[in-house]
Amino acid sequence: MQSVTVSPKYQVVIPKTIREALKLYPGQKMQIVEYAGRIELIPERDIKALRGFLRGINTEFTREGDRI
Repeated sequence: MQSVTVSPKYQVVIPKTIREALKLYPGQKMQIVEYAGRIELIPERDIKALRGFLRGINTEFTREGDRI
């Protein structure tokens, strides 16, 4: 686990190992969420990067009667 310091302007630097692992780039937008006393940063991905992410999903299920 790595630690960061909050600057006087409430800024933090994401460590290089994390940036590389998540393939983050300068100027990239992120969603920020407070959950159970912690902060989570969720990188926004380009819509093109999502192409094919549902490939192989199981679509064989029974729908509820009011959902048809």
